Order: sequence, then C-alpha cells, then structure tokens
Amino acid sequence: MARARGPLRVVSLVPSLTEAVAVTVPGALVGATDWCSHPAGLDVTRVGGTKNPDVPRIVALAPDLVVANEEENRAPDLAALRAAGIEVLVTEVRTLDQAFPELTRVLAACGAGRPRWLDQAEAAWRQTPRPAARLRAAVPIWRRPWMVLGRDTFAGDVLARLGVDNAYAGHAERYPRVPIDELTSADLDLVVLPDEPYRFTREDGPEAFPDTPVALVGGRHLTWYGPSLVEAPVALSEALRAACR
Repeated sequence: MARARGPLRVVSLVPSLTEAVAVTVPGALVGATDWCSHPAGLDVTRVGGTKNPDVPRIVALAPDLVVANEEENRAPDLAALRAAGIEVLVTEVRTLDQAFPELTRVLAACGAGRPRWLDQAEAAWRQTPRPAARLRAAVPIWRRPWMVLGRDTFAGDVLARLGVDNAYAGHAERYPRVPIDELTSADLDLVVLPDEPYRFTREDGPEAFPDTPVALVGGRHLTWYGPSLVEAPVALSEALRAACR
C-alpha cells in the first residue's frame, strides 16, 4: 500500500482484528472501538462502538486504513469513511476456513508478513481430534429477548468442528429471536452460553435451562478470529466436556 507519509496508521472497528493488528504490527493501531478489549492495556483512541462509530473522530485520526467486517459494521458508516477519502478494508468471516486468508489479507494491508501465531492457529485447528459423538445444542447470544445463533455463522462453524451441531443452523435468520419456552422444550443435548455479546454467567443464564446441561464458554474463543484462535480449540473443548460430565 502506497502512503504519502510516515508509518502506517490503522483504525480497527472489529475487536478480533484489533487484537490481530496490535499483536502483529505494534504501533500501527491508532484507533479502536470501545469493545476492543485485547490485547490488555491497549492504549489507542476509542472511536465508539462497532455499530455506532464516531466517524468524525476516525477521520480526525487521519488513518491510512480502516479495517472492518461486513457483519459487525454498518455499510453507511463505512461509506461515510470512504467518502472522507479513507481506505476501508472489509472482511467477511462466516467460517473458520475464511478466517485464515482474511486475517492474512488484513495483516498484509497493514504492512506485515504472516505472523507465527497465525501458523499456530491453523495447526491447532488441524490437530483438533474428530469428535466421537455429536451433540445438538442451542447457542443463545442474548436474553430479554432471547436470541440464538442461526444459520451461516462463524461461531456455528467453530462449534461444528468440535462436535456440536447448532439446532438453529437451518433457520432463515442468522440471529433469530426464540421464545424461552421453545428453547426449554427443544430436543437438545446441550445449551452453549458465551460471555458476549450478552454476558452470560453462572448466575445469569443457566437457571433458565434446569433440565439441560449448560456450557459456559468465552465469547472471545467462540466468536473472535485472531490470536485467540490458537487457544480456542482446547479452551472450548474443555468447557464443552465439563458441561457434559
């Protein structure tokens, strides 16, 4: 990427990509969303949320590149950034297999070669044992109202590789609202509760499913694509096994 001045300046509107850029290209990141929590101690300008970024603040940072995602970020915000003369790279990651080339593309645009952690992540997922048996699960991502993973999601693909089939994978919507009485009466082996976007905890969520095993998992391991992919297979597998004991 040709630049007219100084070091590359990057703003990330996706927590996964924020971590990937910050770890791989130290110093390049000048802005990130309020939800970008990794790496710990990240000291950059905060530019609002993924769905409501502060476009004028981003423009004022004079970035060479904004990295975004077609699902997490809104098209009108990205169009406004482009209209201001800023280059915007938009990723599409709905499967694990898409994550690796998209991460490579983002990091190359940031002036980086292929990092060691990305090789480690691919190896970790290649070495994940094939499950002996499959479980049918619902994956709530919100309550009040209850919403679950539906079709065509990165998290659904991650779980499928670990032997967990999403009961709503065939739903017409990607994140359908489902009444709690439907969830509790469904034929499920497991309910998977991540700690983001809704922060399910031992005290908030499992009590709604008294007759079904519940796995509490880290949202960063389930839904992020970045350095967390290295440890995700083991962390998620351990949480799923613990729920089914």
